[in-house]
Amino acid sequence: MNCRQGCGACCIAPSISTPLPGMPNGKAAGERCLHLSVEHLCLIFGQPERPPVCGAFQADVEVCGSDREEAIRLIGWWEDMTAA
Repeated sequence: MNCRQGCGACCIAPSISTPLPGMPNGKAAGERCLHLSVEHLCLIFGQPERPPVCGAFQADVEVCGSDREEAIRLIGWWEDMTAA
């Protein structure tokens, strides 16, 4: 599966524990990454400062569902199920 252009669910729903530019403590689940544009595009995509965890994300129907709203719900569910 390819990422849906303008989705951005992976930049909102999961927590990121590694530092991001401008977010030295990472981000909490459900918090919008400050690098997510109003069009739901990553503003640091392809840039060296983009965290490896972001670059490693692979879109998959099990995680992303059929649309943006379902992706936010599913990624949030996965976040809850894997939180320690």
